[in-house]
Amino acid sequence: MALYLEQNFEEHIAEHLISSGYGNGVSDDYDRDLCLVKADVLKFISETQPKEYEKLQKQYGSSTEEKLFYRLTNEIHSRGTLDVLRKGIKDRGASIKLAFFKPSSGMNPEHLTLYKKNIFKVVRQLHYSKNNENSLDMGIFINGLPIITAVLKNSLTGQFVTEAIKQFQQDRDPKEPLFHFKKCLVHFAIGNEKVFMTTKLNGEETKFLPFNIEFDNPVNPKGHKTAYLWEDILQKDILLDLIGNYLHVQKVTEKFFDKQKGFYEKTREDFIFPRFHQLDAVRTLLNALKTDNVGHNYLVQHSAGSGKSNTIAWLSHQLTKFYRNDSDKERLFDSIIVVTDRKVLDEQLQNTIKQFEQTAGVVNPIDENSQQLKNALESGKDIIITTLQKFPVISESIAELQGKRFAVIIDEAHSSVISNLPRQLNPTANMRRNWQLNF
Repeated sequence: MALYLEQNFEEHIAEHLISSGYGNGVSDDYDRDLCLVKADVLKFISETQPKEYEKLQKQYGSSTEEKLFYRLTNEIHSRGTLDVLRKGIKDRGASIKLAFFKPSSGMNPEHLTLYKKNIFKVVRQLHYSKNNENSLDMGIFINGLPIITAVLKNSLTGQFVTEAIKQFQQDRDPKEPLFHFKKCLVHFAIGNEKVFMTTKLNGEETKFLPFNIEFDNPVNPKGHKTAYLWEDILQKDILLDLIGNYLHVQKVTEKFFDKQKGFYEKTREDFIFPRFHQLDAVRTLLNALKTDNVGHNYLVQHSAGSGKSNTIAWLSHQLTKFYRNDSDKERLFDSIIVVTDRKVLDEQLQNTIKQFEQTAGVVNPIDENSQQLKNALESGKDIIITTLQKFPVISESIAELQGKRFAVIIDEAHSSVISNLPRQLNPTANMRRNWQLNF
């Protein structure tokens, strides 16, 4: 029996992605200076936005490609790949999109056609450096822009995912353009049994988080324990959903003390890619809604430090544009109400949900009085964040607003919170570190 080598593992993943609609790229497709697959950038723009591309051609003539790539790489350098994919770039009166995301409902067939023209490509043994011939096991691109790198290790030949992590930490120079912060969306260390990820390479200081179904992934009778990564997460629709709705650059402020300066604050940026349990929680709830419709309670348990606030934020924003069926003309909920068990509005939860906001005005913290809450409910604000003490106002207002639908997310749904809920929202449960959903 032939030994299953790392090359076979690599081929297996790439072949699955190619069979699901990825293009099969080679390292020579990749421009090491620009960190782009230039042919895919041009193909995507010219085929999906011919009028905008013509505007550039009228301005630049024979220099159009050179000027476009110059503009694009500068925008990626200053804003990051995620922001460029979401918002596109502008140059000489032309507005260029670098990706199209799936419309929330099926009422826009033209947009759906453009969405299907996104170009995904997997490149094996990607030679990324101008200074040497070092290569990555795998690089993934969308419309020519780099979004994922991966190092693979095969336990059947005695190498485990920990070696992949060490390789990123010790052999991948973070000064390389491809590894600059926010250039790639995520870097995966992949083994047959476990997956880890990071969004920021920082040499020996690089921190990897687990991206596993469980602490020890369950046995997969059909293949590798980590097959969920390429069979689910790396599928085109899922990746575009992650890029459009989940990935997030979060500002974190920390306090420090210095004998001379005293207390002072530092703000840093963290690039957030959801861990598997967070993504699974949100997707499970959204799928339940498609089946169950409104009128149900759900209870979600998060362990301490596992990112509960981020999960609530992702779910809240997803629910603001949730359509139960593609043919629906109206979204399922008029407002999303997030309730926290604090007398004063939870600043961390409020800031987290607010930072996930892509359109100004979506998130509305109720930090004044009950009248402010009542006005927000009556005017149908998208996301309303309030405290448990104001729940009587919510119950009263909801009763008056017949025909309106609300999703209620209750943070810290332990027994003291549940006992204070109106009877119709009481799930008679008693679990710690929970949050409850009422649709």
